[in-house]
Amino acid sequence: MAAKEVVKSRAEAAGEVPVRQRILEAAFSAFMERGFAETSTLEIATRAKASKRELYAHFGSKQEILAACIGERAKRMRMPADLPAPADRDTLARTLTAFGGNFLREISDPTVVAVFRLAIAEAIRSPEVARALNDAGIAASRTALRELMVSARTAGLLDGEPAEMAEHLVGLLWGTQMMRLLLGVADRPSPREIARRAEAAAAALLRAYSGAR
Repeated sequence: MAAKEVVKSRAEAAGEVPVRQRILEAAFSAFMERGFAETSTLEIATRAKASKRELYAHFGSKQEILAACIGERAKRMRMPADLPAPADRDTLARTLTAFGGNFLREISDPTVVAVFRLAIAEAIRSPEVARALNDAGIAASRTALRELMVSARTAGLLDGEPAEMAEHLVGLLWGTQMMRLLLGVADRPSPREIARRAEAAAAALLRAYSGAR
């Protein structure tokens, strides 16, 4: 093992936070407090207790740091990997409800809402930031949900186009909630409200695309 890797391994074993993680955490805090444009790489490095040389060893630009911050947090929006395959309508209803609950909990989290605001603010100047949010969170969730819809249709539990059904479920779950959260005119839904919305959305989708069984 190279000397550099030995030092890194010892530092991590001692409980020290890796430099890259410190930079991302420091950058996200600074972006939240000061905004992207007003935050310098020097301030990020200072907050992270790292040198600018270390910062640029991990990231080529401030935009790249922001894209990484967004990508890391967007992963929380992904569909849980341990959802059961739909074998009957009851299992499918539970699976859809579990997806909906996770989706609403994560997407309404203040940190995730802040990520959306950052991505929107930088969408024109730095389109890679919006792509990071879409690829790591939104598209990944949609893909997993479409695969679930394919399985449900193959099992005869739903009758519709998988992509259309996936978008319909997200629309039933989301409604205008995200827009209101982004504007700061709505509070994060309570766990009870999230559970209610998830159950209602799953039931509505099953009614709309009822299969042969």
